[in-house]
Amino acid sequence: MYFPVAGIEVSPWLPPLVAFGISLFTSMGGISGGFLLLPFQVSCLGFDSPSVSATNHIFNIVAIPSGVYRYIREGRMVWPLTWAVIIGTVPGVLAGAVIRIKYLPDPTTFKRFAALVLLYIGIRLVTDIYRQKSSSGGKPGAGSAMRSDRVTEQRFTLKTISYSYHETNYQVCTAGIVAISLVVGIIGGVYGIGGGAIIAPLFVSYFGLPVYTIAGATLMGTMITSLAGVAFFQALAPLYPSMAIAPDWRLGILFGFGGFAGMYCGARLQRFVPARLIKAILAFAILFTVARYLGLL
Repeated sequence: MYFPVAGIEVSPWLPPLVAFGISLFTSMGGISGGFLLLPFQVSCLGFDSPSVSATNHIFNIVAIPSGVYRYIREGRMVWPLTWAVIIGTVPGVLAGAVIRIKYLPDPTTFKRFAALVLLYIGIRLVTDIYRQKSSSGGKPGAGSAMRSDRVTEQRFTLKTISYSYHETNYQVCTAGIVAISLVVGIIGGVYGIGGGAIIAPLFVSYFGLPVYTIAGATLMGTMITSLAGVAFFQALAPLYPSMAIAPDWRLGILFGFGGFAGMYCGARLQRFVPARLIKAILAFAILFTVARYLGLL
């Protein structure tokens, strides 16, 4: 099948199959698959124009709703945190789209930028592996199993965001969440991801929020941010007729279908696969890609 926007010819079964495999592993590790899907498009398919960032956003739009629905149904969607993330990331991703088109249209320069983003994610994964080795792995114990997993007492003000989970109250600065989300949105807009893989570790490490409560907010933020990113890339396309900027909808939807199925299966298989093993595989794949993009291999 020929994809005219991407300028590539690929068997129609390959994009959903690759997206399924990536999402199967990344969802078990609690991470979005978009950050690994983009290197595949750039390095394996030869799709390296600014349009690849927009196409990667479509993957998020199609693949993520199943995960968001699960968190809403289980009562683990922290809406105040979600809105703060969206307020910050949406303008950020719009700025990121402009930066991608005006300053990083060259594939070589973009690969270096992508390598820096991947390096951060890879280091965070390695850190998580060693942290889990010295702890119980972060899973609720027998006592916590008796408590409700629902998030309660959610509050949003201009100063603070607060909620209760497992009888513990968590409170963070609204401005701090929005500011970090803005920076992550810019990076995500350039790269072509919603930013969940970048922002989730920050919420856990620097704000002290439990990972079981931030996953839904980051997923929803990623989806809304990707919607804005796709719309903005599409709107900018007529202004740059000599460049491929608009997303390749057919390719993005094929990736999204595979990601949708992969996330669903990953959520079902997660309890049977050690989290450290999954993260170790992801870390190796990421750091190998970084080394290739920086010319070290």
